[in-house]
Amino acid sequence: MDWGALGINLAVSAAAAAAVLGATAAIGFAKRRHRVVDGAWGLGFAAVAAVTFAASAGDGDPVRRWIVLALTAAWGARLSVHLIVRNWGEPEDRRYERMLEGAGPAVVLAKVYLLQGLLVWFVSLPVQVAQYDPDPVGALAFLGAAVWAVGMAFETVGDAQLAAFRRDRVNEGRVLDSGLWRYTRHPNYFGDACVWWGLYLLACGTWPGVAMVLSPLVMTWFLASKTGKPLLEEHLSRTRPAYAGYVRRTSGFIPLPPKSSPSQRSR
Repeated sequence: MDWGALGINLAVSAAAAAAVLGATAAIGFAKRRHRVVDGAWGLGFAAVAAVTFAASAGDGDPVRRWIVLALTAAWGARLSVHLIVRNWGEPEDRRYERMLEGAGPAVVLAKVYLLQGLLVWFVSLPVQVAQYDPDPVGALAFLGAAVWAVGMAFETVGDAQLAAFRRDRVNEGRVLDSGLWRYTRHPNYFGDACVWWGLYLLACGTWPGVAMVLSPLVMTWFLASKTGKPLLEEHLSRTRPAYAGYVRRTSGFIPLPPKSSPSQRSR
């Protein structure tokens, strides 16, 4: 592995992430709606993968580079399009309202855009290291692609099922507990985590790649314990009376068969 080239790439990828989040910040301040950063999340990763692909030409294995670029870009583009369409015309996200209440522009820039830019760069470290791996792809890389595919399926299908549920006015105030949502309260977050563990496995052909394990761990922690699952469930518990029962019978993250209710167990 060319350590000098990888070191330069780390700086270039940071600039790419900063460019995406900087442009998003300009839009967010102009529209006074900082939820636009959600739509830039996936694009930031796609930009890092693209600049790394260009910079690693001649250093990394071409097949691995193409696989990593394709998987990262496909995930990032789908997620960004989904979030932009979902959020179009919506008011400010309650998360940002609570986080930024009374905050000045500098605080908003740091807490929303700078933080997300740093996360994009840090979580994408396996994507960057993998593209500088000169060894041919092997079983571990194929396993990583398979884990990515499972995650992409969960995320895409889960988002589609939720969108269809929300479009039907009969479901207003109700809880989605069918399809993938029968087995996990957050199939999209679980899928997101799988995507990044799969990309991490693609980087594990070298010890530097193995050492990047904190990247998928941080992503999983944010999804399951920080800004993803807890904040959403807090809101749903307040606004949907049936959600408490759904929580009791449905796995919080990893898909599992639903628990039976006391009445079902007594039969």
